[in-house]
Amino acid sequence: MRPHVEMIDEKDLIFHPAELMGATGTARQRNLSYDEEDGSASLKVHFDTDWSRPSGVHVAQTEWYVLKGEVKIGDEILGEGGYWCTPKGVLCPALEVKADTEILLFREYGDWTFIPSDKDADDVVEGCELVIKRTDEMEWIDVEQGSPMRFDLGGTPVPGLFIKLLYRDPKTGFYTRLIKAKPNWREHPLAHHPVFEEAYTLEGSFDFNFGEQWPGVYFFRPALVRHGDFTAGPEGTVWLLRCDGDLVDWYTENGSMEMKGDPVNWGPDYPHTQAPVPLQPVRSRSVGPMKDPYYS
Repeated sequence: MRPHVEMIDEKDLIFHPAELMGATGTARQRNLSYDEEDGSASLKVHFDTDWSRPSGVHVAQTEWYVLKGEVKIGDEILGEGGYWCTPKGVLCPALEVKADTEILLFREYGDWTFIPSDKDADDVVEGCELVIKRTDEMEWIDVEQGSPMRFDLGGTPVPGLFIKLLYRDPKTGFYTRLIKAKPNWREHPLAHHPVFEEAYTLEGSFDFNFGEQWPGVYFFRPALVRHGDFTAGPEGTVWLLRCDGDLVDWYTENGSMEMKGDPVNWGPDYPHTQAPVPLQPVRSRSVGPMKDPYYS
């Protein structure tokens, strides 16, 4: 269970002590979204000091994306745009992080528990392994060639988008990718899909039915929520985006919703009363109110 977050500017959020077990050093986190039932979370983490931790295993699928600074994982040194993922139970090598480093941290299917170890957990799924990527060394791939979207289920490639695929679970279809929209890219039907979708804006600007995004703006959208009417800014847009399964877009033209009911003690005959509003997702103050909450 995660709340529908649409949208927040991470700068509006307070810091909490970071949920990083077994480490030396201090760090803080901003909770972009949080599942209070199983501990899954999407976090912005700032390391106040040099920080280190020995090797071990997480009980959750764990991913780090470096926004700035330096992270050493095992013998690999990652700077801005560096990424690593350990599926549940896969050994995470020893970590060293320089002070003032900032990352996006994603936990899925588990909480912050970390168990020091020098080997995989006994129940690790066969075929799962540590993934390390340096996104600045990767090529952008046209969406028609590199998308994890299931075209066989009706997904439609939209020219003008480009992808760097960071992680994909071959069994579930869960994936993490960078996605780039060319300047002034547009796609104007509303869409919904059978998987959740979350994104953190890294570069540029973007406008759609829920509002405008800029660097640091984040959303978590549950499956089947309609969204769309996309327009990228004149500089284009880059996001880090995740979905928990096979992606396919189903489109709707002229989408809207309607609230029904018979007023009892409010309405035109009752001065100073106000009408109810539709269910609305979590939004932070910098993002402001939705332009039209009924357009969905």
